Amino acid sequence: MALRSKTFHESYHEDIKILGTMWSKAWMGLFVLAMLILPYASDTYIVYLVNLSCIATVAALGLNLLTGFTGQISLGHAAFLAIGSYTAALLGDGLDMPFWITLPAGGVVAALAGVLVGIPCLRLKGLYLAMATMSFGVMVEYILVTWKGLTGGERGMYMPEVDIFGYILDTDEKVYYFLVAITAIMVIAAKNIVRTRVGRAFIAVRDRDIAAEVMGVNLTLYKVMAFALGAFYAGVAGGMYAYVMGHIHPEHFTLLSSVEYLAMIIVGGLGSILGSIFGAVFIVVIPEFIKLFAQAVERVVPAMAGKYDEEWNIAVFGLLIMLFLIFEPGGFNAIWQRLKTGFKNWPFTY
Repeated sequence: MALRSKTFHESYHEDIKILGTMWSKAWMGLFVLAMLILPYASDTYIVYLVNLSCIATVAALGLNLLTGFTGQISLGHAAFLAIGSYTAALLGDGLDMPFWITLPAGGVVAALAGVLVGIPCLRLKGLYLAMATMSFGVMVEYILVTWKGLTGGERGMYMPEVDIFGYILDTDEKVYYFLVAITAIMVIAAKNIVRTRVGRAFIAVRDRDIAAEVMGVNLTLYKVMAFALGAFYAGVAGGMYAYVMGHIHPEHFTLLSSVEYLAMIIVGGLGSILGSIFGAVFIVVIPEFIKLFAQAVERVVPAMAGKYDEEWNIAVFGLLIMLFLIFEPGGFNAIWQRLKTGFKNWPFTY
């Protein structure tokens, strides 16, 4: 029996290609085709869930760049989404600016906030850094509620619909392609960032910051840069969220939201671009299964009728994080890599 022929790379450039083989290009083509026809082959609610998954993917990518690749844990990620979301709303609704200004502006303002948070937190690690970022998130939430003249307070703010040269995206199906396009751009950008000198510096800081500094990595620069990049992604995701929902409120950006994004990158896979996508989709979809499970329990145990609430989601998120940390620290990305390796090497097990 002839042994399976492998794909050998002769240069570093070939080794880091995103689509390095014919099969990977073919599968990517099929995936793109499936995404293009999805709105015509499914119902509105499925499209709505995909839209939310796109937003969650961009936000999870930002947190993974900060936590997964650089090792800087953050429990205030939802605050950066809030800053980007409210910035986009202020510019879009208050100044009637188009989306191609409001979305980048939301990301830039959030990135500036990330720099302001990152500089004081340079010497903090672990739980101390988590507490500091959590405090920032609580502070932002308090400002959103109390600064009524700017944010509308508990009434929130409204966001105009996306207008592309007079074409209004007023349905989930219409806004779908807009969100998918932005998500694709952000995914490709993140993938290229981690392949550059900057990405390698992030990983060096995460693995052993003292050794990285001895090798010439500027810890101050790259830690602050990681905060800025993570916040920028969150700010863009916040702007996308504002356009999809049409109305934003301080309750959309609580500590629980930050925990959800942390769950996404843990479940999907820390330090993995593909893991961010897996985790975002999973965490967006899992509440729907929780609802179905709760409805099934209510039919069997009538006394449980009306007992389902957000506390179920909190409990499940906590359980998922615990189980993945114990049994599969690499998340869905590690499972996917094992499946790919097994498929390539079949029928051999090594």
